[in-house]
Amino acid sequence: MKITEPPRTPAQRKADVLDRLEREIDIWVATADADGMPCLVPLWFVWHEEAVWLCTRLTNPTGRNLRDGRRVRLALGDTRDVVLVDGDAETFTARHVPPAAAEAFRAKTGWDPREDHASYAFFRVRPRAVQAWCEVHELPRRHLMRDGVWTA
Repeated sequence: MKITEPPRTPAQRKADVLDRLEREIDIWVATADADGMPCLVPLWFVWHEEAVWLCTRLTNPTGRNLRDGRRVRLALGDTRDVVLVDGDAETFTARHVPPAAAEAFRAKTGWDPREDHASYAFFRVRPRAVQAWCEVHELPRRHLMRDGVWTA
């Protein structure tokens, strides 16, 4: 494949990332347990109040890893349009999730985990770092957020 488009500016990449966070429904979620065993799964998500909100059961590896380890890497896109988000997860039971976040999740996905099995929990992931690039020519300016602050 030949690169024919000029690299996007960091401001355009940030706008593209925020647009994808609003419109896409699935995101790859990478976690690890205390022994370092990795776990990678796709989950539904919503971008709400500058955070990614996920929902899964506390009884599965991803839920336990998010609750116990709190570190997570999220990914959108394919190998030619990459978004990586590194963040810290905070756990909320269905009873304690902020209602606006749960409603945003329900509105986007059509599913309200609060009405499902009791083992479901919500996880707020606050981004610490965001990278985005299309092709190798965008690699030098791929870091759009560092230490929780947008650079673009």
